[in-house]
Amino acid sequence: MTNLDSTAEEKSILLFDGYCNFCSSTVQFVLKKEKHPELYFASLQSESGKYLLSRFQIDPLKTDSLVLIEHGKAHVKSAAALRLAKHMKGAYPMLAVFLIIPEFIRNAVYDYIARHRYKWFGKSESCMVPDNTVKQRFL
Repeated sequence: MTNLDSTAEEKSILLFDGYCNFCSSTVQFVLKKEKHPELYFASLQSESGKYLLSRFQIDPLKTDSLVLIEHGKAHVKSAAALRLAKHMKGAYPMLAVFLIIPEFIRNAVYDYIARHRYKWFGKSESCMVPDNTVKQRFL
């Protein structure tokens, strides 16, 4: 077992599209609003991100925006976004109630937003570079 494997078993890791402005803004938002500084982050394009996608048998052509790994299990699309809300301060954890909506409905909405995210929010030429205060939380 590699160090990254043990991190994936013990910690919560958010994989995100490092080129997507919306996804990078989401990471910045999470860093400001999380209850406890417990999440780790990796872009899907990084070696760590690619390794974790492979380890959890996630096809990057079908899931290209957010993946949340918790307790050794990977959550994709709407499940990842709604479970991510549980890590936040304030009323955000209440968004998890939407997990009761059938997955095919939630993912249809998620996929629509994901399909248009570059058009609506733009695309960066390079992945987000974390500042020194949170750098140790990026894999």
